[in-house]
Amino acid sequence: MHIEFLVEDSSGGKLLESLLPKILGPKGELHDWRLHTYKGIGKIPNGMGQSADPAKRILLANLRRILSGYGRTPGIDAVVVVLDADRRDCREFLAELQAVLARCDPAPKTLFRLAIEEMEAWYFGDRTALLTAYPRAKSEMLSRYQQDSVCSTWEVLADTVYPGGSQAIKKAGWPSPGEVKHEWAEKIGPLLELERNVSPSFGKFRDGLRRLIT
Repeated sequence: MHIEFLVEDSSGGKLLESLLPKILGPKGELHDWRLHTYKGIGKIPNGMGQSADPAKRILLANLRRILSGYGRTPGIDAVVVVLDADRRDCREFLAELQAVLARCDPAPKTLFRLAIEEMEAWYFGDRTALLTAYPRAKSEMLSRYQQDSVCSTWEVLADTVYPGGSQAIKKAGWPSPGEVKHEWAEKIGPLLELERNVSPSFGKFRDGLRRLIT
């Protein structure tokens, strides 16, 4: 089975690089895939028009065009779109995404999966992996975090593991936030265990992929 994965930024792509072989098996054995990273999530255009500039690589702004292209492309068995829910209502957001898919003719087989609130929640879902990567993580911050809560997740993770916390990262400015998120993906991502992770949104991502390939 060949699957195309779309993710809103490069740090999310780096995390998926670690996770996909664990879920799908070695690449090219039973299943193959391509991973596409974008430069932000953006928003679905009003009226779902297709006037967005593809060169800007903003995912939601180009989603209908991308999915329509996959629907016309032989050899693509499924598309998986992985997004941060941020502060959106998840049911409403998923309904909007399904509405975009419905306007594609033909539409590819597509699975939408949301990280609640951000993909950094998946690191909190496996405390063993997080503490192995960052043994000096602040225990009081870990105990305070409520799994998959809407709480500015990446900032909470920064306050847990990064010297100076989120304020130091924000003060440093661009590209520091992206670099730190890449570091987390590289250090924590390979240590994540599929069955140990207690993040509900991670579980839906994992189980959705398993159903897709059966």
